[in-house]
Amino acid sequence: MQESKQVVYLVPTTILAQQHYNTFVQRMKDFPVRIELMSRFRTPGQIKKTIEDLKKGQVDIVIGTHRVLSKDVKFKDLGLLIIDEEQRFGVAHKEKIKQMKENVDVLTLTATPIPRTLHMSLVGIRDMSVLEEPPVDRVPIQTYVMEHNDEMVREAVNRELARGGQVYYVYNRVKDIEEVAHHVQELVPDATVVYAHGQMPEHKLEQILLDFVNGDIDVLVSTTIIETGLDIPNANTMIIQDADRMGLSQLYQLRGRVGRSSRTSYAFLMYKRDKLLKEEAEKRLQAIREFTELGSGVKIAMRDLEIRGAGNVLGAEQHGHMEAVGYDLYCKLLNQAVQAIQGRRDETEDFTSTVECDVDAYIPVSYIKNEYQKLDVYKRISGIENEEEYLDMQDELMDRFGDIPKAVANLLQVALLKAMAHKAYVTEVRINRQEIRLTMYQNAKLNTEGIPDFVASYGGELKFAMAEQPYFLYVDRRKKQKDCAAMMELARTMLGQLGALAEPGTV
Repeated sequence: MQESKQVVYLVPTTILAQQHYNTFVQRMKDFPVRIELMSRFRTPGQIKKTIEDLKKGQVDIVIGTHRVLSKDVKFKDLGLLIIDEEQRFGVAHKEKIKQMKENVDVLTLTATPIPRTLHMSLVGIRDMSVLEEPPVDRVPIQTYVMEHNDEMVREAVNRELARGGQVYYVYNRVKDIEEVAHHVQELVPDATVVYAHGQMPEHKLEQILLDFVNGDIDVLVSTTIIETGLDIPNANTMIIQDADRMGLSQLYQLRGRVGRSSRTSYAFLMYKRDKLLKEEAEKRLQAIREFTELGSGVKIAMRDLEIRGAGNVLGAEQHGHMEAVGYDLYCKLLNQAVQAIQGRRDETEDFTSTVECDVDAYIPVSYIKNEYQKLDVYKRISGIENEEEYLDMQDELMDRFGDIPKAVANLLQVALLKAMAHKAYVTEVRINRQEIRLTMYQNAKLNTEGIPDFVASYGGELKFAMAEQPYFLYVDRRKKQKDCAAMMELARTMLGQLGALAEPGTV
């Protein structure tokens, strides 16, 4: 603003827009800054005046909902776009506002980044900073996932009201929300129960929310319009009906409406009795129950990335898998493209090493039950680069989780083989009970004088072929090795020998 640039603060709901507007006006009251609001809480005349003044450059900050994306809204000199609760906007919305001016700085704020955005930050296309420290005195929200139970609803509401608090009851269907509110009123006849949804006249909705903020309403039965924008420290119990119908980040955002004070807060995620949940819904509910610590939004988003996939970075899709090329290769190719644009591409990293072996290589649920810990261990195992890190990981797993199962030992072995293969310029390691095939990188920088001795050391069972992609083929004709595990050990020895022939400092 000091450079006479204009700022757009884009928010998903009228409630949040009003809240931000009030905060900005209060914070900027001592500065010569003009702030305007564009939402359905404003009259057509007020909106028209704001649009005219934006064109003239007389408005410094405009806070608004999708209305600021309309074709009739023009800016004199737009400098900064802030998108709050980014997961609530489609890619088309965000691309549209960026087209208003080519050199607009964009800052996106969210507790739970959508998989596409999170993935873009992980591969270096976008910068990301994470605020992990919660405000002072905040405590984690006690989260329960269960079948719908009227008795539990009654007890939860009465317990909250007994300590002078308020309750959110989320039901995301406008058609019969009035019936649900009536049913809740029957369960707790002494409470003041009111319902609200986005199709209400704006003045009525505004008054209901104001009454809830002032404590005149005990239970607010609402659709997901309360997902963003409400900061009510006195509301510390939330009941979500049909929680299995909602997305992971949506559940996390809704749950974030409670627990905004030093009191212990509760969230009850309920689904219909005897309903058979779909696998993805079950995963979502399991994740939201697991990640209860404050500041776990990024972990929630990482799980969402795992469940849904990262989507199309260049298109509008925000979900789906890169099944055509495989996720690892996709990330590798994308990383190379990013490095090339940034002018720091390393030619020696132009190949990927893979290991194929018919063994079980995974972390069983019986070994690590906590999903977040399991994800973390998978990530760290995939990052093993040498034998020292391999042994350290073995020791750590033994200390933390006990004796290492065969499947986990295989996973560690595969990770080490992959790292050793890369150092030896091997692009593919294929292992079965009788053969080991090591396919070489075309531009491998090896000391070729040592290859004859390497081949000879295996007594005729190892051959080197100069094909389009050179390869070493070991065939266990005398069946000295009994299984794939033994062949993996042999492959490890062979890769160590090949790695010794690599020119120093090349990989």
